[in-house]
Amino acid sequence: MVTAIVIPIICLYFFWLTKKEMKEHDAKWLDTGQVQQEAIITGEIKSIVEEKQRFYYHRYIYVQSLKLQTETKLVTAQKITPITNNFNKVSFNVGDVIRLYGKWEQNRFIFNQYKIEKR
Repeated sequence: MVTAIVIPIICLYFFWLTKKEMKEHDAKWLDTGQVQQEAIITGEIKSIVEEKQRFYYHRYIYVQSLKLQTETKLVTAQKITPITNNFNKVSFNVGDVIRLYGKWEQNRFIFNQYKIEKR
């Protein structure tokens, strides 16, 4: 008798907990594309690496890593975009001079807005 009441309650609790965690991870996944614009760097693109990465179960992100030659040093910059139904890949060209708006995390520059400069 007790198990007929307790087991469904436990199942419902874990179902509710899983749904709550999925909503939190979905919000974090969508926020990966939003970066605070705290700094600006300008440089010439030396190399480009693009890859699709798993974020959480069936949620993916698209990471574009750019090696930029600034006036003083070589910088790694990354554009992270969540892959949604209306995802459009941004294409960069080696040799373009670009200005990036974003922030520093560890030793890499994370950006979401950019402007291609004229030589």
